[in-house]
Amino acid sequence: MIKDKNIIVHGLQSLDSPIGSNCINIAFEFSKQNKVLYVNYPLDRVTSIRQKSNPLVIKRKNILRKKQADLVQINDNMWNLYPRTMLESINKIGFKPLVSYLNKINNKRFAAKIKEAINKLGFKDFILFNDSDFYRGLHLKELLSPALAVYYTRDNMRATEYFRKHGVFFEDKIMKKSDLIVSNSVYLNNIAKKQNPNSFYVGQGCDISLFDRELVKEIPEDISKIKSPIVGYIGALKSARLSVNTIEYIAKSKPDWNVVLVGPEDDIFKNSSLHKYSNVYFLGSKKMEDLPSYLKTFTVAINPQSLNPLTIGNYPRKIDEYLAMGKPTVATLTETMKVFKDHTYLAETNEDYVKLIDLAINENSEEKELKRINFAKTHTWENNVSAIYNAFEKVLCKSLK
Repeated sequence: MIKDKNIIVHGLQSLDSPIGSNCINIAFEFSKQNKVLYVNYPLDRVTSIRQKSNPLVIKRKNILRKKQADLVQINDNMWNLYPRTMLESINKIGFKPLVSYLNKINNKRFAAKIKEAINKLGFKDFILFNDSDFYRGLHLKELLSPALAVYYTRDNMRATEYFRKHGVFFEDKIMKKSDLIVSNSVYLNNIAKKQNPNSFYVGQGCDISLFDRELVKEIPEDISKIKSPIVGYIGALKSARLSVNTIEYIAKSKPDWNVVLVGPEDDIFKNSSLHKYSNVYFLGSKKMEDLPSYLKTFTVAINPQSLNPLTIGNYPRKIDEYLAMGKPTVATLTETMKVFKDHTYLAETNEDYVKLIDLAINENSEEKELKRINFAKTHTWENNVSAIYNAFEKVLCKSLK
C-alpha cells in the first residue's frame, strides 16, 4: 500500500473536462491515502485562437491574466493546478528535429509552473504519474526529479489520427526513460515491455454503482414498445471503433431479433444501410443515469468492435457495465477481452456473433447472471489502484537493493 506520499498526476484530460477519464478516477482514489496534485494540461497557442469561445479556454485565459486562481483545493488531500503558461502548437510540424526542440521548450514552461505549485504545497519525494502525455511529459523526469516517474498507458494513442505523425517516436522515448509503466490492457502492456522491462498490467477500474438492476424502477417509453429478444449496444456509434457490417449481418440474419443502438452516431452510421432495416432501432444519446434502464431491457448486450490499431488494445468499460446488470454479453475477441472469457461470449466473425447471441439467449439463467454481476464488482477503482500501488512497490524495492 502506497500511503502518506505526494503524487503529481498529469495527462491528456483536465480535471474540469466534461468528459470522464481513467486518470481522474485514479487521482481521486490516490487522494484517499496520499496528497495529490492534479495538473491540467496548459493552453496551447492554436487552441487559444481556434476555440476562443470555448468556456474552458475562456477560463484558462482568465487564469493566465490572474483573474482566477491557478491552484485550487479539491478535497482535503487533492489540489488542481491550471498552469499559467502558453505552449507552442507543434503536432502538425513535419520536421522531427524542430518538433523535438519546440517540445523541450514546452516541457520547460510546463515544468516551471509545476515546480511553483510543488513549492507552495511543500511536496517532497513525490511520485510523478503521467497519463499518456508523451509530448508534454517527455522531459519532466529530468526537469522535476521525482522519486518515481510512472507512465500510464490506457489506450493505443499512437494509433489515433492526431498522434499518428509523431506518437510512436515520442511514446517510445518516454516509455524507455520512465521508472515503470502501468497498462490497463494486456495488449498495451506488451507494447510497453518492448521499451521497458518494468511494465505491469494493472487492469481497469469502473464505477458500476449506477448499473444495478435492482435500482431500475421504470422502463423508458421509446424502448418499452420494442419486442424481445432485444440485441443491444450502448455507447458512441463511431465507425472507427464499431463494425457497421457486423451489426447489419446480425439484423439481416435474424429478422425476428430487434437490434437497439443507444448513443450518438457519426456520419458513416447516419448514412449506413442500417437505417433501412425495420428491426434496427437508433434511440440516440441518453443521460448517463438513464442508461441502466435501457440496458435492463436487453436480452443480450453486444460490443461489435472493429479490429484495428485504434481498438485492438483498448479496455471497453461498457463490458463491465453490461455484466454489472447481469446481461449475457457477446463481444469481439481481442487480447484484452480474454480477461472476460469466463463471463462473456467472444466472437471472431460475423457468423460467430449470430451463433453466440443465439446461444446466449437460450442458455441464460439467474445463476449465470449473478456470476456476471459478482465478476463486474471486482473491477473497482480501489482494486485497480491497489494493483498500481503493487507495481510502484515492486520497482521501489528493486531500486533499494
